[in-house]
Amino acid sequence: MEAFSAADSLPRPSNTAFASPNVCAVLKLIGTNRKYLPNCKLWYQRKICGKATMIVYECCPGYEEVPGEKGCPAALPLSNLYETLGVVGASTTQLYSASSNLSAEITGPGSFTIFAPTNEAWASLPAEMLDSLVSNVNIELLNALRYHMVNKRVLTDEMKHGITFPSMYQNIDVQIHHYPNGIVTVNCARLLKADHHATNGVVHLIDKVISTTTNSIQQIVEIEESLETLKTAVAAAGLNNLLESEGQFTLLAPTNEAFEKIPQETLNRILGDPESLKDLLSNHILKTAMCAEAIIAGLSMETLEGNMLEVGCNGDMLTINGRPIIANRDVIATNGVIHYINELLIPDSAKNLFELGQESDVSRAMDLFRQAGLNSHLTGSERLTLLAPINSFFEGQSPSADRNLLRNHIVKEQLSSKYLYHGQKLETLGGKELRVFVYRNNLCIENACIAAHDKRGRFGTLFTIDKMLTPPVGTVMDVLKADDRFSTLVAAIQSAGLTETLNRPKSFTVFAPTNEAFRAVPQGELNNLMANAKELANILKYHIGDEILVSGAVGAVVRMKTLLGDKVEISSKNHKIHINKEPVAEADIMATNGVIYAVNTVLQPPAFNPNERGDEPADPALEIFKHASALSKISQRSVRLAPVYSKLLARMRHQGDSHSTVKHK
Repeated sequence: MEAFSAADSLPRPSNTAFASPNVCAVLKLIGTNRKYLPNCKLWYQRKICGKATMIVYECCPGYEEVPGEKGCPAALPLSNLYETLGVVGASTTQLYSASSNLSAEITGPGSFTIFAPTNEAWASLPAEMLDSLVSNVNIELLNALRYHMVNKRVLTDEMKHGITFPSMYQNIDVQIHHYPNGIVTVNCARLLKADHHATNGVVHLIDKVISTTTNSIQQIVEIEESLETLKTAVAAAGLNNLLESEGQFTLLAPTNEAFEKIPQETLNRILGDPESLKDLLSNHILKTAMCAEAIIAGLSMETLEGNMLEVGCNGDMLTINGRPIIANRDVIATNGVIHYINELLIPDSAKNLFELGQESDVSRAMDLFRQAGLNSHLTGSERLTLLAPINSFFEGQSPSADRNLLRNHIVKEQLSSKYLYHGQKLETLGGKELRVFVYRNNLCIENACIAAHDKRGRFGTLFTIDKMLTPPVGTVMDVLKADDRFSTLVAAIQSAGLTETLNRPKSFTVFAPTNEAFRAVPQGELNNLMANAKELANILKYHIGDEILVSGAVGAVVRMKTLLGDKVEISSKNHKIHINKEPVAEADIMATNGVIYAVNTVLQPPAFNPNERGDEPADPALEIFKHASALSKISQRSVRLAPVYSKLLARMRHQGDSHSTVKHK
């Protein structure tokens, strides 16, 4: 504990003024006598393992209250260790010290440290163990007490994480762990009250009776019947030496029951594959010793396998990844601590692709792969990458298991998304080449974008994608010709001489007006437009971007340069794509040299401004609109086209007025 100060409104003992001298504050678990002194962060949270606490105040070590006075003004006189045990409330330890004749030693000269169990700690021992101790006070009880002692004064500032001190019983070490949350443990018993000084040493109150340990983690595994399967697995994986070596580890030891819970086929596969087995077991070994008493809130801990486990607690239950699977806790070894668990923690690196998918948010896609007869690829030892659509994509759908399409969702190598690059080509089992597109806000493969972090398994990697892939089947022109919606556009492209352009192996985004879009153009103007190849080409070039942009890469707004030179605005609102604020009828129609968006509007380029564009004069761009009668009809007949055409007409008239002024001068 440490001195503390806070507002008088906070709870405190009835006659102890908190702002008074020598008063210490602790967190007390409501409804219990358990008290904690965690770090500042947990003071603010006011919870221990999800349970509410209250702040209570008590005299700091070495002080006591005086009737009628505030706080704890009276300093207690120092006494020997035996008497100090009574002062700190360890009366049972004091009694046993007397009955075992240890009292003679701890009242005499010297400098000792006693880790004194509370009265409750002694009472919680199994009856058989306690009877064994008290029935042989001169040997068993004396030895147990001496294991709680160190032959020098050790204060908490010397109790560094992972340090050991030789006890006064055969110099067998006691292990100290000092955790970042402020908890200090001795052989996994929590320090409750620390640094109570005596004339011949210091007393620390702890919450458990600690027992001697001379076995390593490996030795405990070998002798424990409930860990028989684990023992066999450790030997097969060659981890014996690690669990025997010096260090401070935590072994989350799966019991025989834990191994029996997983399908026999899965167990046989892992046990028969040394690499998978090693990854499995390494995922049960933490890099540091973690005692149960130190877990008072959730924290992430790294395993030897490199995976992060979420270790936490809920009331009296310890949890791993949110599940209360710890069956037996705090079995102390010379090189760490063991917690027995009743479920296996299988890491992704020991799973096949099918297992990864079944446990992810792509289970509906996995059913399709199974129905298509592709399970052998997902459960075998081929190096593959599975592109699996997320479950939410299938909502409201009843997709069929198209084997050919699904084969193109399996890439013939094991990939990591962080190493993919723009323009990379990925070969699928179906023989298609898929393109990688890297954008500022997304990573996409053809029309589908990555929707979750990779899951890398033993032989394959799972990419969760946001939709089904549609591999390209031809050039932009091939796709447009094959779709009856674009017959007018195809004719326009051919008339404008752009067929060769859209067949080139480049990268285009085509905003393709449908036949409906062209029908919205007055017939006379459409005829004039189709008859003027140059101006038709300019209009069409405004519908062609000079890069590939799939819908998944569109954030709030993206501006793309067209082949005409002007930019179009692509935006996304409520999961709907808009081009120049006009809604898209269909997005992401993939071609080998681009992507097509079907639009029901003919997009109009900005009015030509000779001060902004230097590639050609403005007048030729207006030639097609020089029919006054037609222009007057446009403003009446075409709601979509009238605003832009009216602007062009006004500009043309303005230029005519300018020419007249020059001639007049």
